Amino acid sequence: MIILIVVVFAILGFVVSSRLKSKFKKYSQTPLQANLSGAEIAKLMLADNNIHDVQVVCVEGQLTDHYNPMNKTVNLSPDVFYGRNAAAAAVAAHECGHAVQHATSYTWLNFRSAMVPIQNISGKILNVVLIASLFGGFALGLPVPLIGYIVVGSYGVMTLFTLVTLPVEFDASNRALAWVQNRNVVTRDEYAMSKDALKWAAMTYVVAALASLATLAYYIFIFFGNRD
Repeated sequence: MIILIVVVFAILGFVVSSRLKSKFKKYSQTPLQANLSGAEIAKLMLADNNIHDVQVVCVEGQLTDHYNPMNKTVNLSPDVFYGRNAAAAAVAAHECGHAVQHATSYTWLNFRSAMVPIQNISGKILNVVLIASLFGGFALGLPVPLIGYIVVGSYGVMTLFTLVTLPVEFDASNRALAWVQNRNVVTRDEYAMSKDALKWAAMTYVVAALASLATLAYYIFIFFGNRD
């Protein structure tokens, strides 16, 4: 069953990821009429939101774009940083949406940030327990019910993290789309492209959340499903 879950969501994740790359490539071929690069759009959006302590930097890779709240940087891949198209505009504005969330103390972002150390610890605990269980049965010498509580509890935290990520990502996209439209950064057709690109980017997080939920349900069934 766990193999089936992994395979199904691996295939689904691959399909969504491929679709995202295809959309990004397609929308990258249409020049933005405003002729603004992703970096210029990011800086403009930050300035419009009175955010002056966040840097916009270029990082290596493809679709490696992210906002880092620790050092307050909007990190854009070369295709986005230098790109002058609807796809670059959408991604750049989306990452700035996270910067706006940070600056305005957006509740879900604060909650996710607070969960990061707990999620990391839960992941380490889960790895130790599962690896130990593969060698000599339950090598930790703990009773099966306690093992179950540890596994389900740890994976529950990780699943909650993926679920909390969803409103954070959707809100950042909504902020981005509202800004590019109100600021006239994109035309009507370019707005539709930006919206579609961000929709497929959001789907990667939806798939991750569903996969985590399915795996959590599997662990709950394995450890507690046969109880009266």
